[in-house]
Amino acid sequence: MKRTVSVTASWMVGAALLAGASASAAGAAETSGAKMIEENCGSCHTPDSSGKFPRISDIRKSPEGWDMSVSRMQRWHGVAVSAEARAAIVKYLSDTQGLAPSESEPFRYALEQQPGAMETLQDPEMVQMCGRCHSTARPGLQRRDAAEWKRLINTHVGQWPTLEFQLLSRDRDWWTIANTTTTDTLAKMWGFKSKAWDSWKGHKTPDLKGTWAVAGHQPGKGDYSGTMTVSGGADDRFDVRYDLSYADGSALKADGASVVYTGYEWRGTVTLNGVENREVMTLSADGKTLSGRWFGSVNDELGADVTAVKTDGKPTLIAAQPMALKAGERAMVSLVGDSLKGAVSFGPGMTVIDSESKPWGLSVVVEVAARAAEGPREVSVGGASLSKGAVVYDAVDRVTVEPPMMIARVGDGGGPLPRHYAQFEAIGYLNGKDGKPGTADDIRLGALPANWSHDNFDEAAKELEDAKFAGSIDSKTGLFTPGEAGPNPLRAYKTNNVGNLKVVAQVDNGQGKPLSAESHLIVTVQRWVDGWIR
Repeated sequence: MKRTVSVTASWMVGAALLAGASASAAGAAETSGAKMIEENCGSCHTPDSSGKFPRISDIRKSPEGWDMSVSRMQRWHGVAVSAEARAAIVKYLSDTQGLAPSESEPFRYALEQQPGAMETLQDPEMVQMCGRCHSTARPGLQRRDAAEWKRLINTHVGQWPTLEFQLLSRDRDWWTIANTTTTDTLAKMWGFKSKAWDSWKGHKTPDLKGTWAVAGHQPGKGDYSGTMTVSGGADDRFDVRYDLSYADGSALKADGASVVYTGYEWRGTVTLNGVENREVMTLSADGKTLSGRWFGSVNDELGADVTAVKTDGKPTLIAAQPMALKAGERAMVSLVGDSLKGAVSFGPGMTVIDSESKPWGLSVVVEVAARAAEGPREVSVGGASLSKGAVVYDAVDRVTVEPPMMIARVGDGGGPLPRHYAQFEAIGYLNGKDGKPGTADDIRLGALPANWSHDNFDEAAKELEDAKFAGSIDSKTGLFTPGEAGPNPLRAYKTNNVGNLKVVAQVDNGQGKPLSAESHLIVTVQRWVDGWIR
């Protein structure tokens, strides 16, 4: 079963988690995390003779998960925890009772707030028991033994007693299922003990200070590249400065701070051109590469993918921008990486006629022969290479819209919650060797310029004039802006400005032939209660 995970966030909890702290101010780092837990949590979670804290010591979570736990203790039980103590507790528990990289990897979409992420739920019981209220990532980013999973089920019943209706209590003995089948499944899938964690725990954050080459893509804006300068490092806290630019030449500069949890979980806050953004990235075990996403602290649906490589002298190529190169044309390509020295090659039919060194790598001018073979190419510079780093095409065979389904939310209008937008991109493809669209050998070309429009999704939407009231889309950028919140007296039934819409992209295939594709957009009401992991 596939399901779209809603993508809006209010960031009402855990501001300290991603905000980080200046590298020159480690805050409560001098006091041990265990001491902080004893002082703030010990009256209820009294440590035993071995120093274990009941409930706390038998769980492992992501940094967001631990921050949500502290937030719940504050809201449910009135626990008074200072911002400094909260940050120290989350840091300590994430480092000592966190998740290994392989354990969090399947659920990065939830941590990075990936817009329109689709979950595939294989177990029907998991769909019934967990998927009706939140994503699979919520339990998937935790590790407990069977007894702790049972306690969590009891917590659910105590806090949300009406859940028995959602779990089909009229038609089945849901309580017995929850305490047997569901518990056994959760303990088997996400048990407390694992070889991955045994191997990873105790991993120290590598030295991250220095200059990094950065490459990324921002939907609606395009590719960007540049440098990131990292300083500090006390208690895994860093100061960061970005000097980036988009392909159109516009600048993207930023200053911020970050914290690294569990030896690899980078969490930061940066001010990009005056707008506060969050960063959620993963650090490779050798400390050479960072990858993930940055996104608005208010509008997390607006953001960008990012990859960064530390410039430590090891030849590394992380991106060629743009990736898609048209046969018979000349293009300027940014090769982003570290120590890119030596001959540059894009393969047969591709001639490099000029190159210029940049702080983030090389800027090259490439001439593509009119009869250059279509398909992916390895790009190499001296001792660095990138498999399928570029794609040669003559004409675009088909187009899709990403995300294929999206949720936007009304807001503002004098109310307390802002709108949440929907950003779309038109993605081009070649059909591959079999000549058939939508098969495994299709070749992705990346984002293409498009003309955008929206319309009613079906007859019911047409009758309610959803396309008229639910919002508007920028014809050039693909950014959909939903309507204002609140009952609208001009609509039938004076309903809210919600709607069921289709978003349409029209793209030139490169030979004057128009191609089109659609996405499904639901415009709905505000999300009043939100969390890090939905």
